[in-house]
Amino acid sequence: MIKEKFTQKNIGKFNFRIEENSSFFQLFSNTRIRQGQLNIRGKIAKTPLFMPVATRGTVRALTPSQLKEIGFEMILSNTYHLHERPGEEVINKLGGLHKFMNWDGLILTDSGGYQVFSLSNYRRVTDDGVVFRSILDGKEIFFTPEKVLEIQKKLNSDVAIFLDECPEYPCNAKREEESLKRTIKFAERSIKVEKNPGQLFFGVVQGGMNFKLRQECAQALLSLGVDGLAIGGLSIGEEPSLTKEVLLATLEVIPPGKPRYLMGVGSDILEYIKMGIDMFDSVFPTRIARHGSAILYNKGRINISNKRFKEDESPLDRNCDCYTCRNFSRAYLRHLFVCDELLGKTLLSIHNLTVLYKTVRALNS
Repeated sequence: MIKEKFTQKNIGKFNFRIEENSSFFQLFSNTRIRQGQLNIRGKIAKTPLFMPVATRGTVRALTPSQLKEIGFEMILSNTYHLHERPGEEVINKLGGLHKFMNWDGLILTDSGGYQVFSLSNYRRVTDDGVVFRSILDGKEIFFTPEKVLEIQKKLNSDVAIFLDECPEYPCNAKREEESLKRTIKFAERSIKVEKNPGQLFFGVVQGGMNFKLRQECAQALLSLGVDGLAIGGLSIGEEPSLTKEVLLATLEVIPPGKPRYLMGVGSDILEYIKMGIDMFDSVFPTRIARHGSAILYNKGRINISNKRFKEDESPLDRNCDCYTCRNFSRAYLRHLFVCDELLGKTLLSIHNLTVLYKTVRALNS
């Protein structure tokens, strides 16, 4: 790869500071790693960054204060699920999502576009929008591009995502082009919705695994004046090598001053950062934690329920200084999981998120 050359840039409300002669670039030669920061409503989040997923207004098993203690500056919540329960009107009446969940950092809300893909048995997509069959009571829910943004405005998230259509994998060329055209039409309607003060709008790049369609979608979104680009429809069953090829083709047409958010990808994050991605989200670190799996620095993963840890008095990871590793032994953590105690899920979630946070943070300091 060719190393990109950037100087200080201030474009809209996104500021990049990448210095070619820094030790950062000397350490990661032949990469496209970018150091920057999101400036939104007086709050700053340094990039590259990872966002823990608070689908329904909570990162499972953790409190907002625990997330802040780790160091996270931004989280992700889901528009579809919050619309289902408790409803955006309730959240708006109670002061917006930040106040509702007592989180004073930044919040990105995705559009429900992933649910168009994941809830394929419960929805019908048309050129007007998406009709869902509620997973709670079976009632019909109609999401138009405008409706999705109005929900996110009532939640008052800091970054709102346009509605898109993610094609399944594999699919034929006709299906890829159909979803691309629909995603662009949705975006053309979405950009006309008035933002809340200080709120940013991100469009979603689709186009299946077709390089040309991906680039066409990104360029169409940029022409609409979106604040940033979310790259969707990847890691949905394709080979990792294909993911990277599609991503590289997409990044070729995105200008330096626009933030690049790779949606829902929790593995190979360092590789994607080196390719030029700024933002990530994934349920991966907390989901595996709830099943007893711990990420170790440079040593893969272990399952703490394993019998060999029954009398192990060492910390979970000697190279980690998180709350869990400072205070508890592997033997105690195993005991919690064997007894199905909720504290075990919390402690492993703290550890896994700390490992991910510090690994990414090392690249933006």
